[in-house]
Amino acid sequence: MQFDGKGYSDEQLIQIYTELVRPRMIEEKMLLLLRQGRISKWFSGIGQEAISVGAALALDADEYIMPLHRNLGVFTARKIPFEKLFMQWQGRKEGFSNGRERSFHFGTNEYHICGMISHLGPQLAIADGIALAHKLKKENKVSLAFCGDGGTSEGDFHEALNVAAVWGLPVIFLIENNGYGLSTPVSEQFLCKQLADRAIGYGMKGITIDGNNILGVYKTVTEARQYCITEQKPILIECMTFRMRGHEEASGVKYVPKELFEEWGRKDPIAHYERYLKTMGILTDSIIAEIREVIQKDMDAGLAKGFDAPHIRPDTSREIADVYAPAKVKPALPPGPCTEKKFIQAISDGLRQSMRRYPELVLMGQDIAEYGGAFKVTEGFLQEFGKERVRNTPLCESAIVGAALGLSIKGFKSMMEMQFADFVTVGFNQIINNLAKIHYRWGQNADVVVRMPTGGGVGAGPFHSQSNEAWFVHTPGLKVVYPSTPEDAKGLLIAAFEDPNPVMFFEHKGLYRSITGCVPDDYYSIEIGKAKHVSQGTDISVITYGMGVHWAIAYADAHPGVSLDILDLRTLLPLDYEAIRDAVKRTGKVLLLHEDTLTGGLGGELAAWIAENCFELLDAPVMRCASLDTPIPFAIELEQNFMANSRLDDCVQKLLSY
Repeated sequence: MQFDGKGYSDEQLIQIYTELVRPRMIEEKMLLLLRQGRISKWFSGIGQEAISVGAALALDADEYIMPLHRNLGVFTARKIPFEKLFMQWQGRKEGFSNGRERSFHFGTNEYHICGMISHLGPQLAIADGIALAHKLKKENKVSLAFCGDGGTSEGDFHEALNVAAVWGLPVIFLIENNGYGLSTPVSEQFLCKQLADRAIGYGMKGITIDGNNILGVYKTVTEARQYCITEQKPILIECMTFRMRGHEEASGVKYVPKELFEEWGRKDPIAHYERYLKTMGILTDSIIAEIREVIQKDMDAGLAKGFDAPHIRPDTSREIADVYAPAKVKPALPPGPCTEKKFIQAISDGLRQSMRRYPELVLMGQDIAEYGGAFKVTEGFLQEFGKERVRNTPLCESAIVGAALGLSIKGFKSMMEMQFADFVTVGFNQIINNLAKIHYRWGQNADVVVRMPTGGGVGAGPFHSQSNEAWFVHTPGLKVVYPSTPEDAKGLLIAAFEDPNPVMFFEHKGLYRSITGCVPDDYYSIEIGKAKHVSQGTDISVITYGMGVHWAIAYADAHPGVSLDILDLRTLLPLDYEAIRDAVKRTGKVLLLHEDTLTGGLGGELAAWIAENCFELLDAPVMRCASLDTPIPFAIELEQNFMANSRLDDCVQKLLSY
């Protein structure tokens, strides 16, 4: 291993050595405590410290790093106090996540670190979003995301690299190729000679280096940073290294040939660098002892504080309150004039006015720029707001959702249009495990709106017509909005942009051009989480949303002898339980109507809540009217039979006769 110390002062070289030794000493202590049963789990990065330390030192302190669970050197090089780290690992309140996350699954804006989730790969797209924010602000900054060799098999890896390349984002993607993904060797992970070779497929620069050479890593990342800023392009760096412990300690290392440990043991990054500094007369045994003594005292003090810190006392109200970032929205309808508009025009109007109100709002989606979107919602937006803020995306939903989160970390607002709600499945992980949980995990909000053209009735078949809102209602941290009228569509969309939390905004395609209404011309918002009483009735309370509202209205118009009380939920998460209770009280008979399939649909949750909380108000069993438990078919005759509306009369008559 050859070191090039030219251009460094002796003090700098010793400081680098200190930063290299610190994570090793901490790890050795953690492994001892693990054997003593005083900590519960540990993911070791022994042998890989040069990558974490070298990369962190090469970046400015305010440039975000997306590390993994083997990158302790990133956290220590960013000067996070050891006691704070240890209390995080111990699940104490004084850690970074109030005991809600383990080990390195946390982030901190103070130290410009965005923590990982266990699903390897999504952090790469967050780096894209942060880099996009730098680009939009004209800042000479980069973001850096770590990835293991195993993680390069994930779709998120490929999506993130492609987006970064296409958009010209200043991102450093850093692969730690340590030979194994848990027990799976790289020979079973990929067949290319080097992972850096994959860069050429995305039109980006790729480099392979010795990941155990601290000065080599530092120099390479420093040069890569300058390249990304100057060229406004991403770069892929593959660091060859080895994992000297198991995936985590319980895994063991029996699957690794003994000779590999012997080979890589001779390449230990600390031993080699220490030997080099001694040879150069820069480092002596007394200096080494002094460095280690200082680190040891810091560790001892931190351990004492960490072990003495009290265990968390659960506070249920605090737990629930921290799921969402506080939303300071004061909804009010404007006193000004209104214009008759179609549902889709109201959506476009709300989106345009939000873009004017928030210059930091960025729109992303497939074909939304020149083409104006699949449904022409953003037609003309490119001309008014420009390509930086109205961005066509590659077909990679996961990467764009992740990039939206990265933008939020840097203070931007963003909207992603799923071309069809059905396509959300390929971005599901980012929404469920990143957007929804991040505020609860470490207090970072996700100021992201995902627009979801949804629903059937237009003969589009099983991949363009699904009603999948119930998937997201089950996920704490998301807000789910589903308007039924043009006025509500505009006001709720504006409210979604005002809200700092992730909002899944469902727009029924069948309503786009079939429904019109008087929509206020001015900017206004409607409170998320509040239902609307559509019509007063005495026979049956129909609780519904979206297309179901219009089914109920049409049924009432066609059956003047039946008095339907109609409640439009408008927001599905959080639900307006007070309005639901009032609806039950008005008639005593409840019909839950939705286009989604019966099993697992929102109606089941509502029926359970009503039975549990409104039983004394009921005069009949709660009834659900929903679509068939089949995929939604293509042929119009089959689709009509599938729809809940085809069984609405049967349900109403059954309730009336009860």
